[in-house]
Amino acid sequence: MTQQQAIKKSKPSKLSALSKVFLYSKKLVSGTSAVAEGFYLVYRHQLYKDPNNPKNTRYVQYFCRRLSEVFNVDVRVHGDIPREPALWVSNHISWLDIAVLGSGARVFFLAKAEIEKWPVFGNLAKGGGTLFIKRGSGDSVRIREQIAEFLSKDIPVLFFPEATTTDGSKVKKVHGRILGAAIEAKKPVQVCVICYVNQHGKLDTVVPFIGETTFVEHVQAVLEMPKVVAHLKTFPAIATEGHTVESLTQQVQVMMQKGLEDLQKEVLTD
Repeated sequence: MTQQQAIKKSKPSKLSALSKVFLYSKKLVSGTSAVAEGFYLVYRHQLYKDPNNPKNTRYVQYFCRRLSEVFNVDVRVHGDIPREPALWVSNHISWLDIAVLGSGARVFFLAKAEIEKWPVFGNLAKGGGTLFIKRGSGDSVRIREQIAEFLSKDIPVLFFPEATTTDGSKVKKVHGRILGAAIEAKKPVQVCVICYVNQHGKLDTVVPFIGETTFVEHVQAVLEMPKVVAHLKTFPAIATEGHTVESLTQQVQVMMQKGLEDLQKEVLTD
């Protein structure tokens, strides 16, 4: 059986109704506590007055670590995490990637502008320094300009260049137009990769948010899954001097794919 077939065939274990009641009650309490702590940090340290201050990323990191605990994800960082301002890129597997990446690296994340208007979470994201991007129809130029502006102010930003989620087995095509923001701002590109491993030492099949699964269904599956280890690894930053968008995209593609393959050899059981 191939790895791809195993991923499709594997399913999370079923819990009894009573077990679900206890589990969901526990998660509700811990989740509410984490969100409350997030708001406490925002207002206690007045982050809302200067939400995009790079110094605020330490509070974002704390909140992401709390979220990882709520969702039963153990984040393990391989090597040292750079602190220099850069445009971060990562492979994309799930919405859990935000909690994992934020736990390991002090970065701000991009979000659609409409999320800023969401009840509760919109205010929390805004106060915590989320960078809201106004998306138009094919308006990649404007998005790149906004990111370049953030980078020029030494604000570390992370985005997912695959533009979609995967099952975590490989890296899809990297879309590099936004990488042009790093060239314009004269900042490096920091590549990292994530690998989710289950208790059997295999690629986890619950975490990937792919296929026809709805968000609500996926959240339920994640809440019920056993502990998962998220391995996060970074690589030497790519200097952008002398690069075109095309050459930079190609280098990022190669580094991400090779990096993921190496990380999987290191953490997966044969």
